[in-house]
Amino acid sequence: MDQRNEVGEFLRSRRDRITPEQAGVIGGGRRRVPGLRREEVALLAGMSVDYYARMERGDLSGVSPEVLDALAGALRLDDAETDHLHDLARAANPRPPRRRTRRTDQDVRPGLQRFLDAVTGAPMWVRDRRMNVIAANSLGRALYAPLLEDAAGQGNTARFTFLSPAARTFFPDWEQGADDIVATLRTYAGQHPRDKSLTDLIGELVTRSDEFRRRWSAHNVRHHRTGIKRIHHPTVGDLELVYEAMDLPSDPEWFMFAYTAEPGSPTEERLKLLGSLAAAPVESADESAPER
Repeated sequence: MDQRNEVGEFLRSRRDRITPEQAGVIGGGRRRVPGLRREEVALLAGMSVDYYARMERGDLSGVSPEVLDALAGALRLDDAETDHLHDLARAANPRPPRRRTRRTDQDVRPGLQRFLDAVTGAPMWVRDRRMNVIAANSLGRALYAPLLEDAAGQGNTARFTFLSPAARTFFPDWEQGADDIVATLRTYAGQHPRDKSLTDLIGELVTRSDEFRRRWSAHNVRHHRTGIKRIHHPTVGDLELVYEAMDLPSDPEWFMFAYTAEPGSPTEERLKLLGSLAAAPVESADESAPER
């Protein structure tokens, strides 16, 4: 991805989104588009038109955090969008990278896996910023079995969502989930513009999915922290879960998710059933064969 284009398109998309009435701009004559003009954004942010024009051309080199915050205020950016703007600026002013030993996808610390396995009443799983499922507890594997076993998804939540026909059944709120995944990937891309695996994934989805490509062009970003996830599981039926997302400081490329159900709800009962089915031993052929 071209970083200057990313900056310019993001700023233009946010400028086009705000009407003069929303920004408190009075007058201005006839307009060809409903959004703000460059000079109006510059005035609201307290900077020269030339300086803002340079930023919108994709040049954030040397721009201070204070100027970025002023621009975020003028464009009415939310927390996720403001953070994304700062991430784009950091990418334009890179520091020498620190040497860090990278883990492989299977290199899960035994202590982390033991922690996941110790949680038996709630599905828990870990993914990386490329949307690959890295580890899970027993209930998490049972819950996400359709995703983990899907040939198109390859154990990747983004591929499953956009490339597998089964995703729209498994995720009843597919449209919202698709929006969230793309906005989260856009956030990660702003934070890690030189992550080739991430860029390759985005390029693959842009090429193979019209739904992904349309959402990617919107330049929306978001924080993936908590919310409601509705799942239609082929074994136990409909589930409505509350999720919590957690960073893993020891593994900064990974994120842990936990799902819980409202006490006494049908979802809680169905999760218990799924857990008991996942814990049931599998009979061998000899054990299941009738006696002669």
